[in-house]
Amino acid sequence: MKILYISPRFEGGIGGHAKRVAEKLSEQGHDVKLMKIPHIPIKKLKNPSFVIFGKLKALIDNETYDAVHAWNIPSAFIMKDIKSNKKILSVHGIYSEQVKLLHSQTTGKLAKVGEEKAFSYSTKLTTDSKIVKEYYKKKYQVNFIHLPAPLDTKKFENIDEVKKNQNQIAYVGRDSFEKGIDILKNIESELNGKVVYCTDYTWSKTMKILKSSKLLIVPSRMESLPQVIKEAFYLKIPVIATNVGGISEIIQNGKTGILIPSENEQEMINAINNLIENDLLIETMTKNAFDFINKFYSWNELLPKYIELYQK
Repeated sequence: MKILYISPRFEGGIGGHAKRVAEKLSEQGHDVKLMKIPHIPIKKLKNPSFVIFGKLKALIDNETYDAVHAWNIPSAFIMKDIKSNKKILSVHGIYSEQVKLLHSQTTGKLAKVGEEKAFSYSTKLTTDSKIVKEYYKKKYQVNFIHLPAPLDTKKFENIDEVKKNQNQIAYVGRDSFEKGIDILKNIESELNGKVVYCTDYTWSKTMKILKSSKLLIVPSRMESLPQVIKEAFYLKIPVIATNVGGISEIIQNGKTGILIPSENEQEMINAINNLIENDLLIETMTKNAFDFINKFYSWNELLPKYIELYQK
C-alpha cells in the first residue's frame, strides 16, 4: 500500500507515534511517506502556518495514495486536498477542550467548528482512548475506532543499565500548562525526593533518567493516554498520575499505579511521599503494570489492527 502521513512534526506525542507506526508498516513492505511541512511557531500558537504551507504542498502533490492519514485536527485540512479515497484522521485527546484550556473560550469555540469540519473530511476516525471515543460519539454523533498506541519494547534494548537514585522523581512531558508542570513545581519543596524534569531531552536520555528514578509523576490537567506511562510500566517504574483523560484505562488504582485528583497539591504530595517509602507496594504494582503492558500494548497485538485500518 502507498500511504501518506501528515503531522506538524514526527516526534514526541502523537507525531512520534505516527513515525513509529510508519516504521513498522515499512518493515511490512508498505510504502509510507511522511509529509514534512515547514511552519513558523508564534508564541502561544503551536502551528499557525502549518495548514497554509501544508495546503500549498498538497495542491502541488500530484500523487494518488491508497490512504492518507492525518494525525491531528489541523492536518485534516491538508488531507482534504490529497488524492485518495481513504482519508483517516487520528485524534488523541479532545482538541477543542485543549484549545480552550490553553487559549480562551472564544478560541475553543472556533476549534469546535474546526473539529466538525475535520471530521467531515475523513472517511475513518481513530483515537487511542475509549474516553475520547465516547466523548465525540456523545458530542458529535461520530464513530471513532479505538486504536491504542503500541509500545515498541525492542527500543529499550539500547537503553544502558543505570544506577538507581532512590529519591529521584521523574517528570516527562512538555513544559506546558495542560501538563500540570506548574503544580509539580509548586510542591517540589515539600517532597521527600528530587524532581528531574525531562522536557526537551532525547528519548534515549529521557528513558535513562526514567529508568534510574524511584517513580514517575504525571500531574496533567488534561490528557489522552500518555505514552510515557506505558514506558514506565515496561521499565518497572511506579506511576502516580492524575485521573484525567484516558489514564484510568491503563492505571488501575493501587494495582498498576496510583491515581490522584487533578490540581490537588496535597493529594499529590501525600501520594509521592507515601509511595517513595513503600517498596512492597512498588514491587507489586510494577509487576502488575509490566504484565499488563506486554499483554495488551505490544506491536504483535496491535500492528495487525493498523494494517486492517488501511486495507479494510
